[in-house]
Amino acid sequence: MKHGVAFRKLSRTTSHRMLMLRNLVTSLFEHEQIKTTLPKAKEAARMAEKIITLGKRGDQAAHARASALLLKPDLLPKLFTTFAKRYALRPGGYTRIHKFGNRPGDHAPQAVLELVDNPRDLRWEITSRAVGWDLLRQKLKSKKPVAIINAGAENTLDVISTERNLTQSESGRLRPMTRWNLQKVLRFRDGAAPLLMSQKVGDYMDHLLATPVVFRDVEKEERDAVTSRRRVIEAERKKPEGEQDRSLVGFGAPGAGKYPTRQMRPSPGQALPGETRGALDLARGALGDRKARPLPKTLTPTYLLSRRRHQKVAENV
Repeated sequence: MKHGVAFRKLSRTTSHRMLMLRNLVTSLFEHEQIKTTLPKAKEAARMAEKIITLGKRGDQAAHARASALLLKPDLLPKLFTTFAKRYALRPGGYTRIHKFGNRPGDHAPQAVLELVDNPRDLRWEITSRAVGWDLLRQKLKSKKPVAIINAGAENTLDVISTERNLTQSESGRLRPMTRWNLQKVLRFRDGAAPLLMSQKVGDYMDHLLATPVVFRDVEKEERDAVTSRRRVIEAERKKPEGEQDRSLVGFGAPGAGKYPTRQMRPSPGQALPGETRGALDLARGALGDRKARPLPKTLTPTYLLSRRRHQKVAENV
């Protein structure tokens, strides 16, 4: 049996640990979504829950305790107005932790710590996509994609309002787990939440339908261009040798006479020939990898010094 183990010490002294957690909670209240390691996220969530409870109390003693914990006094009005109003009906559970894989350097488990019902709520986005997929899958059983695109996301608000009031034992248009997540994200939100959810669902359904249609059109255009190019090359090859176009059928021109193939496009952020750093490294700024690329052999100091010595020997001779 373990005694005296109240919380994680995080391999730090008391002063260091408390200052680190206060910094994490301050960043959480400022941005409403942060990424850190999983043990730090769990301890920061415990402290954030207590501070939000102080914000809901709103008396002078709570204000004094909250001002002693937060590192930025500018966040106190946000705590006692925005957060207190947002979580007035919620009895607890003001934070949410999403696991985010492992860190590349030391393989430490990472997590995203966020405030519930924030403007960039991950659970809200995931649930809207799950609802959109369930509704679209049912519509595709009876309608064609083109007809669904022309009609748009209809009756989405009615479906969300109906599924919100169903129990887990009742059957509806959504899967049980999707309905359960929908009810969770809408439970403590205001009356405009179903309308916002229906808009999100409609946008995601349009995205699912439009993406393959667009790619299909692009592929069709590329296939038509390749087919027309092949017909031109075959027609030139059937002509007498003196009348053939050399740029099409060959005679030494690089790449001539070959059927066109689809060129590989560079991936976003990839360094092109002649560039020293990719776009992703440039966007990171001071946090990017600034390791210089190796110089050519003819520009290395060893090669230049040896070349200089040979020149001096030649001059003396």
